[in-house]
Amino acid sequence: MRPRFLTALFFALIPCLISAQDAPAGGGGMRGRGSAIWGEGHGTVGTVTAVTSDHFALKTELGETYTIFYSVNTRFMKQPAGPRRQPGQGRGGDQGDNAQRTPPETIKAADIHVGDAIMAGGEVDTNAHTVGAVMVMLIDPERAKEMRAMEANYGKTWLMGRVISVDLDNARVTIEGGPDKAQHVFAADENTTFRKRRDPITLGDIKAGDMVRVEGAVKDGVFVATAVSAMGQLPNGGRGAGSGANSGAGPAGGPPQ
Repeated sequence: MRPRFLTALFFALIPCLISAQDAPAGGGGMRGRGSAIWGEGHGTVGTVTAVTSDHFALKTELGETYTIFYSVNTRFMKQPAGPRRQPGQGRGGDQGDNAQRTPPETIKAADIHVGDAIMAGGEVDTNAHTVGAVMVMLIDPERAKEMRAMEANYGKTWLMGRVISVDLDNARVTIEGGPDKAQHVFAADENTTFRKRRDPITLGDIKAGDMVRVEGAVKDGVFVATAVSAMGQLPNGGRGAGSGANSGAGPAGGPPQ
């Protein structure tokens, strides 16, 4: 399950890299803040093993080979290099992320070479091992290392997932997420801060179906949140990363018909 979760981490953090105004109008199914990609987590991450005029061969962490088809509608970007605060480091919330956010650089398919690490989002056929790419992002190698460190600390210093229920009386929130999409519970206390984007909110503003990112630590067997960042409801009925079978990528890319 670990490589699948690593892929989900990359796609869950795409909204931190792509702003609303940066998304192309009618970009082959890439709606708003990239919801066709990150809303359902459809895609894969791996190392390029071959390059042609219309597709890449990609080897995933599972050792599987995927064919990433692209077209004139596919968007190519390069992930910004440099350090970035991980969950569990410093103050939480989107305000801290915005202070360190660098927009991705637009590149061309020709800028991607054998040996590069990329993530590709779009319409996935898990049986044929193909992705019809809406978006391809060239990953900074140091960022990939950070993602692996984040994964190792999941449930220890941070959580992320879809809210299942909120117990206001006991200040407990149940979310679904993690490597096995299991349920996790975190507690809030008088020191917990809540934000939705840049705006302060309260525990009562957190609703079932919301995606949240939580920073904190385990105390006496309970994950106690220091900072909760709410990202609102996901598209497509609030399904989390990795759910469903059709990203709605449409004509953005794909194998010849």
